[in-house]
Amino acid sequence: MPPPTVPPPKDLGAIPDAIPKPEPRSARGNPPFYNVLGKRYFVLPTAEGYLERGVASWYGPGFHEATTSNGEPYDMYAMTAAHKTLPLPSYVQVTNLKNGRSVVLRVNDRGPFKDSRIIDLSYTAAAKLDMLRDGTTFVEVRALTPGTDTSQIAPTNEMYVQAGAFSAENNAANLVAQLRSQGVSKGFVRTDAINGKPMYRVRIGPIPTVGEFDRIIARLKSLGIADARLALD
Repeated sequence: MPPPTVPPPKDLGAIPDAIPKPEPRSARGNPPFYNVLGKRYFVLPTAEGYLERGVASWYGPGFHEATTSNGEPYDMYAMTAAHKTLPLPSYVQVTNLKNGRSVVLRVNDRGPFKDSRIIDLSYTAAAKLDMLRDGTTFVEVRALTPGTDTSQIAPTNEMYVQAGAFSAENNAANLVAQLRSQGVSKGFVRTDAINGKPMYRVRIGPIPTVGEFDRIIARLKSLGIADARLALD
């Protein structure tokens, strides 16, 4: 990532997190759906209950003071973020699953439009999460409403790619065998109980880096598995 072209404040750590408050949906940036790079995205009717784990990136110098999707100027030193489908504006808690650091951000922009990236953070947010140097990290994104308790930090367990989930054990075993025959050797079946019934999850890992996560996701897509996702142990 290039260094900031606008000098940062002396103490980024002193910039306060966003505080969730009731806001009307923006007149801009909230169509029922929109298309980018040949893919269609559907804007969620509400942020309530949204929770996702995946890879975060950050954006800064090339976009500073540009117009965001809801019409506001982008401030790389504010506590904001871009998301593909959450209503604008929304508030989210983003936790770095590698170190447990957490920030609260206001979502006012769209993106990132790169495969496997689920949220784009401001420069300050990335600095607080200690991800500026690497550019990406594994995160949990949890939507917040006014008055939400943000004291609960997501666990920093080992990360895996989940390639599928099945109610029949033999289907999960067959997928693991298929993956191994295609050179994906770190696959295994994890058994969980869901409402008293077994669920067999095919996972690959653990995954130590975002780079390896990207490589595995790309390999699975080439094998026709398009809905693989990040999972915690």
